[in-house]
Amino acid sequence: MKRMIQILIPILGAFTMSAWFFHPVTAAIKPPVKGGVLPQIRLPIPKDPNKKSYLGISGDGYFKVSQIKASTVIIEIFSLYCPVCQASAPEVNALYRMIEQIPDFKEKIKMIGIGAGNSILEVNTFKEKYDVPFPLFPDQDFKIHKDLGEVRTPYFIVVKIKKDRTLEVVYPLEGAFGEAETFLQQILKVSGLK
Repeated sequence: MKRMIQILIPILGAFTMSAWFFHPVTAAIKPPVKGGVLPQIRLPIPKDPNKKSYLGISGDGYFKVSQIKASTVIIEIFSLYCPVCQASAPEVNALYRMIEQIPDFKEKIKMIGIGAGNSILEVNTFKEKYDVPFPLFPDQDFKIHKDLGEVRTPYFIVVKIKKDRTLEVVYPLEGAFGEAETFLQQILKVSGLK
């Protein structure tokens, strides 16, 4: 038995080393950068007809962010358990209301939120507790979060939808944005709407 163990240890060691050595190394995905292209994000089509109408989509199943009927989309990556997300929710809601009150911009700018690691129940809890007026989507398995470079929450990504339906990142922001009015002016500037 002792002899068997002495033979097996070097064999197992060699096998472990070769598995490690030949294992493909994947590059870590970096967070979105200004001027970069955001990966296509698939989200479930909302059941609520008002949310469908807001996004300009129809049907059932899934849609891509690039299908939203707008020229600019503000994506908030949030979490129910993020204290900064909770504290900044009133300003984020104020941003939405400001956009909706300006006829020139309400059809051009849309907002969505994606709950990193949050189930539909957790997303709905956040929506109800903080009275969020724009569509929120779950990312329970962190797939979207990983595709976006595992950014910290809150994280805001402002994208322009190009004619070829790619998503150009015009403004990524980690953390709260401060006052809604100041952030809106920045969005208008970087998206070319002002």
